[in-house]
Order: sequence, then structure tokens, then C-alpha cells
Amino acid sequence: MRIELVKRPEQSRLFSALSPFIALGLTLIAGAIMFSLLGKNPVDALYFYFVDPLREVWSLHELAIKAAPLILIAVGLSVCYLSNNWNIGAEGQFTIGAIAGSILPVLFPQFQNWAVLPLMLIMGMVGGAAYASIPAFLKARFNTNEILTSLMLVYVAQLFLDWLVRGPWRNPEGMNFPETRNFHEYAVLPEIWAASGRANWGFVFALVAAVVLWFMLSRTLKGFEVKVLGQSPRAGKFAGFSASKMVFFVFIVSGALAGLAGISEVSGAIGQLRPTISPGYGFAAIIVAFLGRLNPLGIVAAGLVLALSYLGGEAAQISIGVSDKVVRAFQGMLLFFVLACDTLIHYRIRFIGAPAKTWEAAQNV
Repeated sequence: MRIELVKRPEQSRLFSALSPFIALGLTLIAGAIMFSLLGKNPVDALYFYFVDPLREVWSLHELAIKAAPLILIAVGLSVCYLSNNWNIGAEGQFTIGAIAGSILPVLFPQFQNWAVLPLMLIMGMVGGAAYASIPAFLKARFNTNEILTSLMLVYVAQLFLDWLVRGPWRNPEGMNFPETRNFHEYAVLPEIWAASGRANWGFVFALVAAVVLWFMLSRTLKGFEVKVLGQSPRAGKFAGFSASKMVFFVFIVSGALAGLAGISEVSGAIGQLRPTISPGYGFAAIIVAFLGRLNPLGIVAAGLVLALSYLGGEAAQISIGVSDKVVRAFQGMLLFFVLACDTLIHYRIRFIGAPAKTWEAAQNV
């Protein structure tokens, strides 16, 4: 017996629209069961996850800080996935963007004027785009699986960052800790509302990127090309669209936004390079992209939801004593239910039994 997925001839628009909410509800139920099995009160756990982080004004600023890289990365990934190109290496592009953008404040600390921060942001985007172009080139030139190449390059980027901060970029006045010198004032991303919290302009970059890419996907020929090649490469070929050029385009856009997220994170929330600059934003952004239905505007809302799970996870670790692994398992369940709901809404499961043996085959046994 084997199982097949058969596309439904008619799909429910209502359930398609409700799919993310159904997935979120199932995640809450499964999460409550998980917390019960761990010996924790599920009501308290979900309260600390989704309610407690919103009680204070400063928590809203922390929510914006957490959401900004998730939204930036996920918006870029949505363009890739709509074109049927699977960039799984945004975490590495985030890291390389942070490294490239940090060259000026780390290697040239004496260069201090208003041009430093814009140059850092541009260099971060260029670094992320250049790193993303590696799996794009391998796919376009050698038809290499971009899932594997982009994923493996994540670990290369992380090890390169670790080598830099422990070696040539280590702060000579940092008491031998594996970190770079602190960024000077011209290299720090300004806060949006300095009087009320520390949310920085990275969140504004995320909102602008979401609006720009929504407009590109829904109102321009390039967006139409992305969707056609993603849904039917053969139709795109007849229309004169180049699949290989599209691979480079979507990977470069995705990598540039991941790089922007990386340099925004280290120049805003962190203020220096360290061995670990991300709690897994590049991978969590995959959840955000699908939870937002690959729509840049929907991704803004999804990014806020997942950022809330980060803050809630930290609160739950402190208040009820769960580990960070539980936080990641909770996020993993969310991705699982999002994909499961979308799959079952658009496809039905068909069980196919083993074919009956013919009389002649039975005689030969």
C-alpha cells in the first residue's frame, strides 16, 4: 500500500484564508499537551508565551527588535519560494551580511562621520547578496540542488564568524573575550523612539521592504514573471522568461534582505560582532514566510507572532523553568501545522492498495 496526494479540483477559499489561524490553534493545543507532559501548567505556559510579553511598553520595543530580522528575511524568502527556488541558507546570508557591514567600524574605527552607517547597510546587503549568489550560480550552471548548497553554506558562514571574532577581529582591549570592539556612535543604528524604548530603524526597514516587495509581486511584470516561473516553468519558457536569470534575481534579493537584517541586528541591538549573533532568525523566517502565505504584507503579521514566541519563550524559561529546546520545539510545531493545514486544504490523501497478483503470477510462486 502507498499513499498519494491528489490535488483537489475545487479548493475552499474559506479554509485557505483560515489556514494560518487553524495552524496556530492546533499549535496551541499541541503546545498545551507538550507542557503538560513536561509537568508544567499549560495555562501558565501559554500565558507567559503570548500575554505576559505584551504587558509593558518596553516589551513592545523588544517585540519590534525581534520581529525586524524575521520580517526582512522572510519577505526575501517569499520571493524565492514563489519562484520555486528553495533558499534554506538565509541564516548564513544574515551572518555574512553582518560581517561585511562591520568592516568599517571594526577595521577602520578612526573613520567616523555620517556616511559610515549608510555604507555599512549597503555593504551588508552586498555581502548577503554575494553569498546568496553562490547557490544560485551552482543551480543555474550545474543544476545543483539549492537546498543542500544554501544550507551547507550556513555552517561555513558561522564558522568564519567564529574564527574572525576569536582571531584577527578580536578586540585588543576586550580582556580576551571572543568579540570585536564596540561600534562607535556613527556605526550604531538609531532608535525610533529613544524616549520610550530601544526599538531601532531595522523595524522600519522591514516594513518598507514588505511594502516594496508586495508592490513588485502584485503590480509589476517582474512579479508576474516570478509567479509564472514558480507555478509553470514550461509556460514561463513559452512567454520568454529566463529560469536561470530568475534564480539569480530571487537569490540576490533574498540574500540582500538577509544581509540587511544581519547588519541591522549587529549595529542596532548588539553593537558588535560576537560568535553568536542570531538565535536562528534565518531558519525561523521560513516559518514566518509560510505562516504569512508568502504574501509580504501577511509576513509582517506572521513575523510579529513569531517574535512574540521568542519573547514568550524567554519569559517561560525564566518563570516556569523550561529550556530553550522547548521554545524551538514550539516553533517547529507551528511550521509543521502550517504546512500540514495548507497541504490538506489543497490536496486529499488517497490510499492505493497493492495490485492483486494475476493467476499466472500466482502459479509461478
